Amino acid sequence: MSIVKYILWGIIVVAIVIAVFAFSSVNTGEIEVDLLFRSVTTSIPVAFTIAFALGWLFGLACMALWAFRLVNERRSLKRSLRVSESEVSSLRNLPLTDAD
Repeated sequence: MSIVKYILWGIIVVAIVIAVFAFSSVNTGEIEVDLLFRSVTTSIPVAFTIAFALGWLFGLACMALWAFRLVNERRSLKRSLRVSESEVSSLRNLPLTDAD
């Protein structure tokens, strides 16, 4: 990666960190999160951070599954191409028969 991309990523990360700190300082309240069998009281920034992290992990898992499917499809296409190329080369090596 070029140095410009690193600088841009650094600026984006710093902006996100500043936004998180600003959000945390403004929203200091507590909320109650009702889970399946339990109720948990936590601060608003912690709840949003956990929700963001879980959403990010879910998205990462979906992308990994998609990438895994692409790799498997690529592998099967390579195998099919190899078989087709060997069939074409064997057909090219057959002697020509003229219609007499």
